[in-house]
Amino acid sequence: MIRFTPVIVLAFATVATAFGGTLVTAPAYAQDGLGGGGAGFFGPGASDLGPGAPPLGDEPRSFFRKDGPPPPQQEDPPHKLDFVAPSSEFNLPGPEETIIFPNNPDGDAKGLLLGGNVLTLNARLTDDGPDLSQGLTWRIFGTTPSEDGSLPLIATSSGGTARLTLPDGAYYVHAAFGRAGATQRIELNGVPETEDLVLEAGGLRLSAVVGDDFPVDADKVTFEIFYEAENDKRELVTPNAEADHIVRLHAGTYSVVSRYGTLNAIVRAEIEVKPGELTEAVIHHAGAEVTLKLVEQEGGEALANTRWTVLTQGGDTIHESVGAFPHIILAEGTYTAVARHDDTTYARDFEIKAGMNRDVEVRLTDLVRPEGMRLAR
Repeated sequence: MIRFTPVIVLAFATVATAFGGTLVTAPAYAQDGLGGGGAGFFGPGASDLGPGAPPLGDEPRSFFRKDGPPPPQQEDPPHKLDFVAPSSEFNLPGPEETIIFPNNPDGDAKGLLLGGNVLTLNARLTDDGPDLSQGLTWRIFGTTPSEDGSLPLIATSSGGTARLTLPDGAYYVHAAFGRAGATQRIELNGVPETEDLVLEAGGLRLSAVVGDDFPVDADKVTFEIFYEAENDKRELVTPNAEADHIVRLHAGTYSVVSRYGTLNAIVRAEIEVKPGELTEAVIHHAGAEVTLKLVEQEGGEALANTRWTVLTQGGDTIHESVGAFPHIILAEGTYTAVARHDDTTYARDFEIKAGMNRDVEVRLTDLVRPEGMRLAR
């Protein structure tokens, strides 16, 4: 039996606690703040397979980088995060990268005859779980690097259990299941071999609501998933996980940064993924959609060719655009909308409450004097 051993051992346990918000069920915190980028490593990569080994799994190239912008900070009070009861019914096939086996346009190495030993490969999520029947990508590498330092790809197979016939010798076997994976070195010596890999993997499905639990449209919310690595560092695993889609991950603790829109409506959560289980988390955003208009009077037609600036209470610029109807998403709070039209500046304060979408109309009577004092509000 081969067990995947994570590079990082985490000791993380939380109690359902909230400061200024509500946290429903245990291992997660959700909190506002600005998100950040990062890069990282998950599962086997070049360092596992020898110098110059090619990237494995269906991860993007940036998945293996160690550099990148700093991880998100956690400074503001938490927001609400719900959990749905875990289940194990998530072994569904997802879009997988297809790697074509040389001279085999189908990219499928099942039953491939290379002469020698019959090798049967099985993978499961946990020790006592069933063999996976779908969603796996198997890759077989030779152990001798080529002239450019990369390891030669011998065969690849997708689906569940794989059976190949290979000559005597040493190989690296890699099983990828979404973002989870395991690598094992094997030796074939003239007899049939069966290798069982335990991935210690689970699934994570994310969604978001706003206000009184109104679902957020999937195209208006994004999720970044970071892994809690060594030395309190966070490594980017998935830069843009889709809402209501299952992400397959190694068991462990992850930080999720969710953005409602593209500005400042941001929530963070720490979520534990358990092996063999699907964790479903619903993140509660505190924000709303706003349409800005410059009008002669309340309810009037919006004036075109207007230059907009939105300021926070502290005077920071959070949005700039040009147009008659800019549509933006903002976190809860008080803001100032500044409109410039025909060399004249107008301004109006407005408030955002969670889930309450609204129009903000700046009137021509909301004129700003040259010294910055408004004639009307």
